[in-house]
Amino acid sequence: MKISKETIKAIESSDNVVVLTGAGISAESGVPTFRGEEGLWRNFRAEELATPFAFQRDPKLVWEWYDWRRNLIKPLYPNAGHKVIASVEQKKSSFKLITQNVDGLHQKAGNKKYVELHGNIWKTRCTEEGKVTENLESPLKKIPPVCECGAMLRPHIVWFGESLPVEAIQSSYQAAENCDLMMVVGTSAVVQPAASLPGIAKNTGAFVIEINAEETPISDMVDDSYLGKAGEVLPLLEKYFE
Repeated sequence: MKISKETIKAIESSDNVVVLTGAGISAESGVPTFRGEEGLWRNFRAEELATPFAFQRDPKLVWEWYDWRRNLIKPLYPNAGHKVIASVEQKKSSFKLITQNVDGLHQKAGNKKYVELHGNIWKTRCTEEGKVTENLESPLKKIPPVCECGAMLRPHIVWFGESLPVEAIQSSYQAAENCDLMMVVGTSAVVQPAASLPGIAKNTGAFVIEINAEETPISDMVDDSYLGKAGEVLPLLEKYFE
């Protein structure tokens, strides 16, 4: 794959880098999308379980599903794409990763400057106090798990019908407005508000690079679009961040 002169120049001259990632980069590590047939569990679809109503009705069932998901993700490792993104963070003083993924693979790769738009499957939130805690137990010893205060814990995930955390949205918009280079990796570019971030970056003067297995609604808008796997394309770009 040939990398354009424009991409090389934009990377080499960049001072403030933002990377937006979606399910595509996780899929390369073996993480299921949990949509459609992949998401079927005991004949339930993800859309039937990842809701506040489902949790209110049957928290044990919802937690059993999340425990199953956590067990699937636990043995998986970051791929070459994840590792390049972590490497870029080390090389750039101004860097922000904005991810729609909840699997924690970016953290495993070493990223520390990140925004998790949809939460993290390895974190729990107290239903009474709202306290967020990391929980790496897999399988869970007790379902549903309980907070030290005695209240039930819920997955720290943004469910269908819930709003994204205001702080996460604001931080993401600010990062998009201030960056001079944005890489959009493995995202379908249809889920809002993440889908609007590349346009915000471009409108404020950033060079926008898309890396995805197939074309998306933003492919014609970005400055350069590379069709391929993140784990194959990102390593080709890494050396220009030196």
